Amino acid sequence: MIMSRMDHHPERHLVARIGWLRAAVLGANDGLVSTASLVVGVAAAEASRGGVLIAGVAGLVAGAMSMAAGEYVSVSSQSDTEKADLARETAELAADPEAEVRELAAIYAARGVDPALSRQVAQQLMARDALGAHARDELGISDFSTARPVQAALTSAATFALGAAPPLVVVLLAPLETVIVWVSVIALAGLMGLGALGAMAGGANVPRSVLRVAFWGVIAMAATAGIGRLFGTVV
Repeated sequence: MIMSRMDHHPERHLVARIGWLRAAVLGANDGLVSTASLVVGVAAAEASRGGVLIAGVAGLVAGAMSMAAGEYVSVSSQSDTEKADLARETAELAADPEAEVRELAAIYAARGVDPALSRQVAQQLMARDALGAHARDELGISDFSTARPVQAALTSAATFALGAAPPLVVVLLAPLETVIVWVSVIALAGLMGLGALGAMAGGANVPRSVLRVAFWGVIAMAATAGIGRLFGTVV
């Protein structure tokens, strides 16, 4: 028997990456933008290298912990909602399985499947995995979209720290009088790279993603530099 091309090369859809990709891109972008902006703002206030570095490290630690906690709480809420829906669906399946067959068949019929065939499909799928069939086709819960709080929290914290690292390296290596320029350049280049990477991994438009993250990065750094210069002059 000759195996088809699909047997050798199963499809790998980009939607499978949604769970970790969203948290990773958000964490890295936030780490780079917030830390670079903080460093630029403190440096604009004419602080010492030590002061700029301490502010940057504090921003990295606080930001990573904040991202982890925020992602965990947010995704846990989604997970709790999914579990509640699945529990209710389990009870409905136990109480009236025939009604659940009709409900699932109606879903398939509404999508264009012949009514008689819809019932057969519903019966066969429920015979194999009733809860799985209803979770997927009635509730919209699948392996791709299932909430994973710990994964999201750890991914966000780790990528935030990675994104925050380049500005701190610049603070250590660049002359103090040029720190603002070098941090801005490195941060902008990093943001453009992250925008391109995220777009390619998610199958999105690369130029649009690059311009979007670069624009907001410039706005953030310009705003904090202005505030730092203003308060540095006043103090």
